[in-house]
Amino acid sequence: MYDLILSLTRPETLAAYLVAAAVFGTLLTILLPYLQGNKLETRLKAVASQRERLRKQSRAALEKKGLRRKDDSVVGNISSKLNLAEALEDPNVIKLMNQAGLRGPGPISAFYFARMILPFVGALGAFLYIFYVNDHGLNTVMKYGSLAFGAAAGFYAPNIYISNMAQKRQKSLMRAFPDSLDMLLICVEAGMSIEMGFNKVSQEIGTASPELAEEFGITVAELSYLPDRRQAYENLAIRTGHEGVKAVCMALGQAERYGTPLGDALRLMARENREMRMSEAEKKAAALPAQLTVPMILFFLPVLFLVVLGPAYIKYEKMQGKNDAAPQVVSEVQPPRQQA
Repeated sequence: MYDLILSLTRPETLAAYLVAAAVFGTLLTILLPYLQGNKLETRLKAVASQRERLRKQSRAALEKKGLRRKDDSVVGNISSKLNLAEALEDPNVIKLMNQAGLRGPGPISAFYFARMILPFVGALGAFLYIFYVNDHGLNTVMKYGSLAFGAAAGFYAPNIYISNMAQKRQKSLMRAFPDSLDMLLICVEAGMSIEMGFNKVSQEIGTASPELAEEFGITVAELSYLPDRRQAYENLAIRTGHEGVKAVCMALGQAERYGTPLGDALRLMARENREMRMSEAEKKAAALPAQLTVPMILFFLPVLFLVVLGPAYIKYEKMQGKNDAAPQVVSEVQPPRQQA
C-alpha cells in the first residue's frame, strides 16, 4: 500500500496526470460545440414542423367543410351544362359570398341556379295572385306590369339574401374582434408566432363568435401555404369587409414587411376597434328616439288618449242622459191647471 501511494506521488506520474487532463480538456473544448448541436437550426426545424402541422390541420378542416374546387351535385351539373356563370354573370357575387361565409363552387352554382329559376317562380306567383285571387281593380297594362315586377323581384332576391347574410355576419365578427385582438396581443407578447397566435385565438374565440374563429382558421392556413404572407392578411380584410379589420391587416402587413413590433401595432388596433365598437353603440342609442317616434304614434298615443279621455266621455254620457230625463220628470209632477 505504501509502495502504491509512493508510486502515485512521483513527479513523473503527476506530470502524466496533468498531461492527460490537459489533453482531455482540449478534446472536450474542440468537440463540445459538435456535441451540443445547432440550437438555431433545431428551433427553425421545430417552427417548420409546427407550421406544417398547422397547415395540414387547417387544410383538413377546410376539406371537411366541403370547400371543393368542383361541384358534383345536381345543381352544379345543371349550372355547368347551361353555363349560367357566364350567362348570368355578377362581378360582386364571389366577394359577397365570401363576406357571407359561403365559399367553394357549391354556393356559386346554387346562386346562379336560383337566379335562373326564381324569375319564373316570381312571375308565376304574381300571375296566379293577380288573375285568380285578387286583381285589386288593375287594368291590363298594370297586370302585366305586375308579372314583370315579380320576375325582377325573383332575379334580385338572391343578391338581397346574400347581402343580408353578409351584414349579419359582419356584425357578429365585429362584436368579438376587439377581444380577439387583445388575446392575439397576449399570445404574441408571450413569444408565440403569428400563426400560433391566430390558431390559439381561433380556438378560444369560437364560443363567442364562430364566424371569427372560422376566419382566423382560414388565415392560419393561408399563412402556412401562401408564398406571400401579406396576401393572407389582405384576404382576411376582403372576406370581412370592415374598415377596422382592414386597418389591422394593413398594420400586420407593414409589420411583416418592415419588421416593426407586432405588440405595439396590435395594442393600438385593439384600442381603436374598441372605440369604434363603442361609437357604433352610441350611434344606435342616439338614433333610438327617432326610430321610436312612429311606434309611439301608432301604439302608445291611441291607448293614452283612451285612458285619459275614456272616463271623461263616460261621465259626459251619464250627464247627458240625466239632462234628457229631467224635462220628462218635471212635466209629470206639474199640478193641474185651475178652471176659471
